[in-house]
Amino acid sequence: MSGDLTPEEVQKRLREKKPRAKRFYRQASAGEAEGGFAVLLDGRPVRSPLKQPVTLPSAALAEALAAEWEAQGEEIVPESMPLTALACTALDRAGPQRAELEEQLLAYGGNDLVCYWAEHPEALVARQRAVWKPLLDWCRERFGARLDARQGILHSAQPSESLEALRKALSSLDPFRLAALSSACGTSGSLVIALALLEGRLDAENAFQAAELDASFQIERWGEDAEAAARRTVVRQELAAVEEFLHLLK
Repeated sequence: MSGDLTPEEVQKRLREKKPRAKRFYRQASAGEAEGGFAVLLDGRPVRSPLKQPVTLPSAALAEALAAEWEAQGEEIVPESMPLTALACTALDRAGPQRAELEEQLLAYGGNDLVCYWAEHPEALVARQRAVWKPLLDWCRERFGARLDARQGILHSAQPSESLEALRKALSSLDPFRLAALSSACGTSGSLVIALALLEGRLDAENAFQAAELDASFQIERWGEDAEAAARRTVVRQELAAVEEFLHLLK
């Protein structure tokens, strides 16, 4: 994928309907490979879109990817293989294009969703304070990154030392965890929420609730249309896939 894509655009492309390839293999399995574990299609290793061998750091993750390939029918449906997509992002993007990806993630931190609180109604402000402030407190305590919350939508720069602290946190991640973080960040719109999911501070459902707080509040007042419901289903599924991917890495 292009190095110019943001995490959100990466996820959008993964969801796009594209011509589907016919299933060209009889059996998918997992096996050992040089440097880790591989997914094998009729005994031959899967390769990423950029033709890199899909070598995985854990047997459990390789088995889960093999299960995604084995579950395919007559056609290969990429959107039904979120773990494979995350692994390929790690290999094709979080490794060779790491610097660009880190900068894009830091841009989220500098303009983070959980830092922009409503001015009214008070019920929404109170809910944001209850859900988002503990995440900001955790981010400061865990990474030394103090991100300032403000009311309204006007942008205000975050402290440079806080962004450097977040940069340090990103630089410590291996490509697979960086890819998972990128997906969660693009899906939720928040680096803080994504880091909390990565670190186990939030599970996938609570990450969804934090990311969709404003939308959920509006739905409670005005109801939900089909398009919004479909979008929220995708968000919930993608965050759940990230959580599963992180668990399998262990």
